[in-house]
Amino acid sequence: MDSSELYRVRQEFFLGAYQSLVKISLPDPPSPDFIPTLVYQARAHIALSNPAAVASLVPADSENVAVKAVSALARYVSAVDSAKQEAALEELRDLAVEIEGEDVEGTERDKHTVRVIAGTAFARAGEVEEALETLGSETEDLEAVAVVVQIYLSINRVDRAKREFERAKQWAEDDLLLQLIESSIGLVAGKDGYSNANSFYTEQLGNPSLTSPHILTARGVTRILRNEIPEARSDLEESLEQQKADAETLAAFVVAAGIESNKKGEAEDLWTRLITEHPAHPLVVDVAHKAALFDEFSAKFAVPPLAVPTAA
Repeated sequence: MDSSELYRVRQEFFLGAYQSLVKISLPDPPSPDFIPTLVYQARAHIALSNPAAVASLVPADSENVAVKAVSALARYVSAVDSAKQEAALEELRDLAVEIEGEDVEGTERDKHTVRVIAGTAFARAGEVEEALETLGSETEDLEAVAVVVQIYLSINRVDRAKREFERAKQWAEDDLLLQLIESSIGLVAGKDGYSNANSFYTEQLGNPSLTSPHILTARGVTRILRNEIPEARSDLEESLEQQKADAETLAAFVVAAGIESNKKGEAEDLWTRLITEHPAHPLVVDVAHKAALFDEFSAKFAVPPLAVPTAA
């Protein structure tokens, strides 16, 4: 059973309240909350595109497997070349094997955390099968299930994602994370006109103690899908005010502005900003790929000569 403080930390992490999470004071090292709180805070720094902060946060001499895993994830995310990325992935592979042994420094929670972090890194690296194998096909760790569901949604296997969710409902408590999983599936599947996801995000934003641009962006995306464009823009504008460099919010804003016929100039400006600030974003990469294909195929198309009328 988590303490009230650790419960709050988990909720803030799952709901994307990363800015709040990185500012909290860590418990004393002897506390059972110290390691899990430290790891969630380190993961929040990574989510905020600040992996360099992890090195100064974690104890350099720690042998705890969860701490070592989050340090490896930070090195993977910040790596500037493939060799360093692969070295970090290899460390995570070694840790995933190590936790299967008996002589391990860490609790069962820490072992689950290693699997979640390693699975996340493998998924980011495009190693989908390795990620799913590491997370476990029959896992009863809800955070691992959440990552498995996200992986299935990312490869358009909504059926598999739904199956994982239904399996989790058989043993998991009515946890906030379970509701978050259901909302993610609903966004992709379009279930109930996105009303369930919209209601969930609105409920979380009604919490006066929570400040989460991530949830604002999620509701903004939901409202785009519901064709509530002015409301979506309001959410996305507020989210960007809180977190100006967030790529997902900016990408969603591009879509919202592009839908409105009188906002084409704004949409082009936002698109230029997205390309400049986040050239590796999936939307940018996908559009560039489609543009290249168009140029390739159009170059092969021979325009027939115009018909010339003949004299009668």
